Amino acid sequence: MFRVGFGYDVHQLQEGRPFWLGGIEIPHIKGPLGHSDGDVLIHAICDALLGAANLRDIGFHFPDTSDEFKGIDSKILLKKVVSLLNKNGYSIVNIDSTICLQQPKVKDYIGQMQTALSGTMDIPESAVSVKATTTEKLGFVGREEGIAVYAVALIKKLPL
Repeated sequence: MFRVGFGYDVHQLQEGRPFWLGGIEIPHIKGPLGHSDGDVLIHAICDALLGAANLRDIGFHFPDTSDEFKGIDSKILLKKVVSLLNKNGYSIVNIDSTICLQQPKVKDYIGQMQTALSGTMDIPESAVSVKATTTEKLGFVGREEGIAVYAVALIKKLPL
C-alpha cells in the first residue's frame, strides 16, 4: 500500500542568523528564525512524511516549547521521523520539494542538499527532488522577509 503526504513550512528570515537549508549551511546575511536550527526544507519534509503515515505533525513530535529541541540540528529530527516511520512499518519511496525564496539563489547548492537529505533518510539521492523558485518579488518571500517550502512524500507499507 502506498501513501502520500504533504508538508509546508515557513520561517521568517533574520539578519545575523546562520542559513540552514536541506541539511547544509548556505552563506547569506540572513537566516531562518526558529526554535531549532530553522531548516524549513527539512521541517516540510518531516511534515510530509508524518502526514503520509498519519502520525500527526512535526510540532506534535518536536514541540517548540521544549528545551530538548532548542537549537537542534534538524537532520536529527528527520532521522527520528524516519525511525518512527520504520517502526510503524513504512519505507520512503521518494520526496519532492520546492523552496520558495527570493535570495540567496540556491541552485548551486541543490546537489549538496540532496546528498545530505538522502544520507539522513538512508534513501538514494535519486529519490530526493529539490527545486527552487522565487515569487517574482511578490509577498513576504519576494520582500525577503521569509522562506516557504512545499514537500510531498510517497511512502509504502512494508510487508509483514
